[in-house]
Amino acid sequence: MISKSSSLPTLLVLCQSLLTPVISTDIPEQAQVIDQTAFNVLDTTRPPAEFNSTSLFVPPGSTEDSLLGRPFHVYDEEFLKIIGEAPTLTRIGHSPKDPLFHEAVVWSRENDEVFFVQNAGAKDAGTGLKKSAIIEKISLAQAAAVSDKTDAVGLVNITTVPSSPTVLNPNGATNYRGQLIFTSEGQGDDKPPGLSVVNPNSPYNSTVILNNYFGRQFNSLNDVAIHPKNKEIYFTDTIYGYVQDFRPAPGLQDQVYRFNPDTGAVTVVADEFVHPNGLTFSPEGDYAYITDTGIADGFFGLNFTRPASVYRYDVKEDGTFENRKLFAFVNSGAPDGVHCDSWGNVYAGCGDGVQVWNPSGKLIGKIYVGATSANFNFAGQGRMVICAETDLYYATLAAGGSYVESEM
Repeated sequence: MISKSSSLPTLLVLCQSLLTPVISTDIPEQAQVIDQTAFNVLDTTRPPAEFNSTSLFVPPGSTEDSLLGRPFHVYDEEFLKIIGEAPTLTRIGHSPKDPLFHEAVVWSRENDEVFFVQNAGAKDAGTGLKKSAIIEKISLAQAAAVSDKTDAVGLVNITTVPSSPTVLNPNGATNYRGQLIFTSEGQGDDKPPGLSVVNPNSPYNSTVILNNYFGRQFNSLNDVAIHPKNKEIYFTDTIYGYVQDFRPAPGLQDQVYRFNPDTGAVTVVADEFVHPNGLTFSPEGDYAYITDTGIADGFFGLNFTRPASVYRYDVKEDGTFENRKLFAFVNSGAPDGVHCDSWGNVYAGCGDGVQVWNPSGKLIGKIYVGATSANFNFAGQGRMVICAETDLYYATLAAGGSYVESEM
């Protein structure tokens, strides 16, 4: 029989082994393990007025510089498979104030280019009511050529894409039948939101394929995705054009829609959101992931009691949604753009960069940029472009995007 005194060291060692995260493989140079047990209990915690979703959390033993210095943060060993042996993160674009690198990140495989858009309604951009946000693009060959650097601003050309007719205040984008489809938030009272198909090649001609719901204007279309099986277009509609002063008061509740361009049918597939935002599907199309940025309300300010969450729906064989489930609640900012990799892991742009969950909803890692990333996207296998408002990043990693191949 073991005495109480002799068993104490054994118990201490056992407890320590249970509390310390076990990472069995080598950690890449640009990665670091975040020990969540180190901040389960803190000496002091500040009140919500001082520390909230707008704050960046620096774990004990870390600094802001150390978090940025090795930006691939490993919360669980599963993340190591995603980032691979030698992940890199390179800043390839910078704007002093104008948020040129906002959303609608989409890869054109034919040209190996990535498109993205400027922030609509941002004061420092001057966009919204008086002028439309712009579409831009980069060459991935140029980005790859500087991926050995931490900062390569000025070495990658950022080109304005003059869509014709202009897609007004674009915000979301995806691949569609060999072209690109953008959501338009609209502009003013008489230029409604809609879906536009854009040629990824010059002259970048665009065609509006939807701009109303039985004669009623949408509020401000936000994001768009193609379902892998039925190939129909799903999109979110929310009120950000109104709360950013370039659209009238909303005439519909915030909802998620489904559009079949062959039959013309438009149907609602989900509601009960404060502000539905990002939208994506799992690789096989069994699940839909939708973000709710209800916490952020434009000129009404922030409400920290509202959702900053990712929800998951089962997608039935007929393309309808059921069994809504809270998938994740983010710890920094609000989840905006959302995408899956080919393994079914879920990524969302958040207040500190890109956060990553496994299919069960466990946070397994972050690509940390220390600022809000409204959107990002994979560009094939092992490449990712991250928009962070005034900064643009190119990342290399092991994971690849989940795409509807027949739509590329």
